Amino acid sequence: MTKADIVASIAEQTGVDKAVVLNVVESFMATVKSNITNGEEVFLRGFGSFIVKKRAQKVARNISKNTTLVIPEHNIPAFKPAKTFMEAMK
Repeated sequence: MTKADIVASIAEQTGVDKAVVLNVVESFMATVKSNITNGEEVFLRGFGSFIVKKRAQKVARNISKNTTLVIPEHNIPAFKPAKTFMEAMK
């Protein structure tokens, strides 16, 4: 499902104009992205949480050059579904 499909589905269900729905969806995504970038987590009860996971420093190998390199500690965004969401998937 693409963003356009989501917008069309919401517009059909609510009767709101697609342009308004698109603006709301894009604003939602921008807000989530902004908060995650700033290290804040976003919790949506009954749906899930957008969280920041910390990856530890590790040593990797470049097989073709037979060298090792250090990948520094870094943060990545992640989504953790709510318990009710997971139960609905079963």
